[in-house]
Amino acid sequence: MSANTRVAVALAAGLALGTFASSTEAGPWRVAADWLGPIGSIWINAIRMTVLPLVIALVITAVASTAEVKMVGRLGGRTLLVFVLLLIGAAVVMTPVAPRVFGLLPLDPAGRPPLPQGAEEAASQLAASGQAPTFAAWITTLLPTNPFAALADGAMVSVILFTVLFALAMLRIESAPRDTLLRFFRAVADTMLVIVRWVIGLAPIGVFALMYQLAATTGLKAAGAIGFYILVYGIACLVVTALLYPVVAIGAKVPIRRFAKAALPVQLIGISSSSSIATLPALIEAAEGPLGIPQRVSGFVLPLAVSVFKLAAPVAWLVGMLFVSWFYQIPLGTGSVLLVALAAVFLSFGAPGVPRGAFLLLAPLFTAVGLPVEGIGILIAVDALPDMFATVVNVTGNLAATALVASSEVQSSKSARGADAE
Repeated sequence: MSANTRVAVALAAGLALGTFASSTEAGPWRVAADWLGPIGSIWINAIRMTVLPLVIALVITAVASTAEVKMVGRLGGRTLLVFVLLLIGAAVVMTPVAPRVFGLLPLDPAGRPPLPQGAEEAASQLAASGQAPTFAAWITTLLPTNPFAALADGAMVSVILFTVLFALAMLRIESAPRDTLLRFFRAVADTMLVIVRWVIGLAPIGVFALMYQLAATTGLKAAGAIGFYILVYGIACLVVTALLYPVVAIGAKVPIRRFAKAALPVQLIGISSSSSIATLPALIEAAEGPLGIPQRVSGFVLPLAVSVFKLAAPVAWLVGMLFVSWFYQIPLGTGSVLLVALAAVFLSFGAPGVPRGAFLLLAPLFTAVGLPVEGIGILIAVDALPDMFATVVNVTGNLAATALVASSEVQSSKSARGADAE
């Protein structure tokens, strides 16, 4: 049995047994959920443990190994362009479809349904967390005043920016000390990848524990409008994910079957962990292994992607907004839908790297289109399953973006060699 098959079997078994446990009032099945929950958390913590040192080592070796600073700027520009184009594509797909789908839900003549459990508390917590940061405030936090504090806080964007500056500075020092630093960070990257392989080898155990605990706690029961919201969200994520395969086949000349095989283990870890950052080691393995992407590209693009690139944003924001619109029976015009779609493309890069950070950005958008901010509490209360779907979109988008950037780099190199030959 292959590693992918073992993880898939573990995921299905965890969901099935956990759902059975949720239907029992007590007994060993429910006790098992209490024991398996920490095991799944330990496995996720083991993955997260490798992320920061792996990111730093890969970014430094990717940037400092290049021949000149101009190449780094070109790679960064292409990466951001691919991110924006993929986000625009997702928004273009969702903008006309999502409103029509929610038009199938009839309005309740008796008024809005009761709030789901936890929605009022979630909305109160959101209000207590303060206003969403302004664009200027977000920009000023990008460069850390204390890089070690940023490391301790897990501020990925700040850490990456400092690391890129450090690597660019390495290009300006003499070759002897630069080579020493490069050998050191290559050794760090190789060592961390060994640890990563150990952790990924335990994926069936970790995935089973996570899925069992999730299903035993929440079950798979969602009724009425909440169930419709989750269903629409899941189908929309599936559609956006499926569209990435032909995009990569056309844009990066990677066969669909090959890309699907490379993406599967990443998707399985993403759906079980609900964390894009936790999939970074598996993303690197998939990019440099089955897809054969050069380390200088994967080591630059992937750490940036898991930090700032959220391809699921157009799905999450549009579907969430339309559901809250239906819930409170406040009709929205085409202009409001387009506003949220546009915001999902450009503002998603600024989502704070904190729990519920994306919901902070939704607050002013809801106000702008006339929806009550309290409706965000509904989305938070039922976020467990949608977040799993969104993570699959995000990590597949990360891998697709890396393949597209790598293909663009290869074409550019061929063109440059052709020009030199002439």
